[in-house]
Amino acid sequence: MSNQFLLPDLGEGLTEAEIVNWLVAPGDIIVVDQPVVEVESAKSIVELPSPYAGRVETLHAAQGEVVHKGAALITVGEASGESTPVAPAEGDLVPGTALRAADAEGGSGAVLVGYGTKESTMRLARPVGGRFGKRATADLATGQPTLDPTRRSPVISPLVRRQARENGIDASALLGSGPGSLVLRGDVDAAIAAKRVAAPAASMARSGVAAAPSGVAPAPGDQRIPMPAMRKLISSRLSHSRATIPEATIWLDVDATELVNAKARLEKSTGERFSLTALIARFTVAGLAQYPILNSSVDEAAGEIVQHGSIGLGLAAQTPRGLMVPVVHGAEAMSTTQLRDAIAEVVDQSRKGEFPQSALTGGTFTLNNYGGFGVDGSAPIINSPEVAMLGLGRILDRPWVVDGELAVRKVMTLSFVFDHRVCDGDIPSAFLTYIASCIQEPLLLLGSV
Repeated sequence: MSNQFLLPDLGEGLTEAEIVNWLVAPGDIIVVDQPVVEVESAKSIVELPSPYAGRVETLHAAQGEVVHKGAALITVGEASGESTPVAPAEGDLVPGTALRAADAEGGSGAVLVGYGTKESTMRLARPVGGRFGKRATADLATGQPTLDPTRRSPVISPLVRRQARENGIDASALLGSGPGSLVLRGDVDAAIAAKRVAAPAASMARSGVAAAPSGVAPAPGDQRIPMPAMRKLISSRLSHSRATIPEATIWLDVDATELVNAKARLEKSTGERFSLTALIARFTVAGLAQYPILNSSVDEAAGEIVQHGSIGLGLAAQTPRGLMVPVVHGAEAMSTTQLRDAIAEVVDQSRKGEFPQSALTGGTFTLNNYGGFGVDGSAPIINSPEVAMLGLGRILDRPWVVDGELAVRKVMTLSFVFDHRVCDGDIPSAFLTYIASCIQEPLLLLGSV
């Protein structure tokens, strides 16, 4: 008797995942709870343990292929001398919850609760083609995805539907490359790419200018790098933000000498460490309390501005998986020390890019420290659906006028980007100057929060 292991519910409305790496091969003998595959969703990478024991008969998806919820991953048959495959009880499963577990024999990494954490003793060498392999879809192969308004192809994934909708495409009008013409993410990606190529050509045609060839001849040394799921998600969100939000950026140079001194005094008096980011985060929370319209989002469908009662302070973090914005929830109720500790935890998790799904949702305002990259500032893209972002540049010794005398001070650049639909320039300017005053005279505010 054979059993099929199907892609389980990954939670958070995620209905598909990309095969990152197979951990077993056809013919391998596996046990219950042994990790058999690594998959990447839009949220995280997890290992999926098998609920069946026996001999692996079939791997139903290639490395790099996108698999939908309920689709078969592997078929496991009986093996002589092995116990009958036993599936875990339904009540034992908590789909979509990732844990980092380890036992005396070694941890298995991120797994789904209820499947177990035993370490696999078998590994399948990665196939030729790299981590994500080669995806074979009809539209990607031809490079000519066609939109037919009369076509009604099946679209299961809400992520695919949303990605298409945000780029002005009716996903059901595409000829899907999946089973039964199912529209996959790759089909939408190809349609978006074709749309971007066609738009400049159409514009040039209207102006009477000859269009350049759509393709570029490959040259020696060229490489094609497949975009992993997280990179595609980042691309989709930033493209949507840039296309829909009329953003404006302002900036201000600030004397941060007293902030640096206050940090040193605070550490000396408490015996604990405080980062400059944590202190400025404290000022940011106080500033949002004074200018709450900046702690908002836009409900485009209802034509309303949603001003949030709680502050979900997002912290832009560069991780091994790409740019992520983990959120410190309830920042308005935290003391300076509590906020410091919450930010320190985010920084620690960023080194691996491993965040629980709850930490990546619910943001209402983002703080972005560019100074760590050695730059003075940036005109960033707003983290939609938020309406504003505060950026911190590096701190440098610069000449500065103090009481009519030229002095060397520690100066930083603050930049602030905001959604012009929500407010005009007066409120963002007042907010930015408020943050600047906190940085210039920090002890007055730190003593009251």
